[in-house]
Amino acid sequence: MKPTPASPSPSSAPSSLSLTARELATQPDCWRRAADAAAGAAGLPLPLPGERVAVTGCGTSWFMAQSYAALREAAGHGETDAFPASGFPAARPYDRVVAITRSGTTTEVLQLLAGLRGRVPTLAVTADPKTPVREAADEVAVLDWADEESVVQTRFATTALAFLRAGLPEGAAAVASAAADAARAVADPLPEAALAADQWTFLGGGWTYGLAQEAALKMREAAGAWTEAYPAMEYRHGPVAIAAPGRVVWAFGALPEGLAADVARTGATLAGGSGEDDPMAELIRAQRLAVTIAESRGLNPDAPRNLTRSVVLPH
Repeated sequence: MKPTPASPSPSSAPSSLSLTARELATQPDCWRRAADAAAGAAGLPLPLPGERVAVTGCGTSWFMAQSYAALREAAGHGETDAFPASGFPAARPYDRVVAITRSGTTTEVLQLLAGLRGRVPTLAVTADPKTPVREAADEVAVLDWADEESVVQTRFATTALAFLRAGLPEGAAAVASAAADAARAVADPLPEAALAADQWTFLGGGWTYGLAQEAALKMREAAGAWTEAYPAMEYRHGPVAIAAPGRVVWAFGALPEGLAADVARTGATLAGGSGEDDPMAELIRAQRLAVTIAESRGLNPDAPRNLTRSVVLPH
């Protein structure tokens, strides 16, 4: 892929024009509310310790599913897989399936839930209770206060992850800490090198790999940018070949030993990777970067090219 022609370095100041920018800035409060909702969700069948669980969604929701699955399994709560709804292995035995769907209308998610009905208990996490997912899933967790008008998902996706994360051991405290970090991420200046770059690669490991994929997706959706995402330990197995001056490697969570030096030798700029802030807060910075780059290119991040708020396929 050819790099996008360079343009003047955009400002890192928060935008007052973009609906997406305004929505993503509300994430700290949304996460706190999600933690409260999880604490009061005794009537909802959140995955129980020891259950074999699969988590699903499409696009952004699939990446959040990946992050939650890795978090849950690492917490010792049981085997947890994540699949795109279109590639779900419906014949596999699970104790519970969790579907993340902002709109509640995505065709692949609804078809999957219909096929699982009566065989596997299902829980849908959605922003809109007045959609077909209400009837398709056995149980529904409604986070309507995190819904969005923008086509590009930001706060609903991370709020769904915060809700599920808060249901894990130590999860409520982790979400509270993430929300505090997020308040800084909303306001802190963005790295100048990231604003001036012509290519961005996002890296993560374990549960943060899903966040890295989501960061790259935001850059593609909002800014039409050349961006990639990889597990951090895979970066040296080929992707490092594109690293060069004027390009950025952005890490979610701590970097593997020696990788920072390897990036430095390429002349690329390393962002993130300090481990100081919760990786979910680091995702907010990437969301802001996507919006800022989009606006600098004359694009509308609220209504990206070729995309709609939900993919509803013809029957």
